[in-house]
Amino acid sequence: MAAVTAAAVMALREKTGLPMMECKKALTECGGDTEQAVEWLRKQGVKTQAMRADRETSMGRLA
Repeated sequence: MAAVTAAAVMALREKTGLPMMECKKALTECGGDTEQAVEWLRKQGVKTQAMRADRETSMGRLA
């Protein structure tokens, strides 16, 4: 497992706009490779969307 530097985390954060800890986790999972970390984050986002897709809105309105 490669050591993840603060500069790498900040670069990934600027590229994706995601929270710092999510970027750090992605870089740790992918061994410090930025491109793999972006793909990992994208896959995690798809999983989250799939979990929430079947929820119904009980209040408010979607435009």
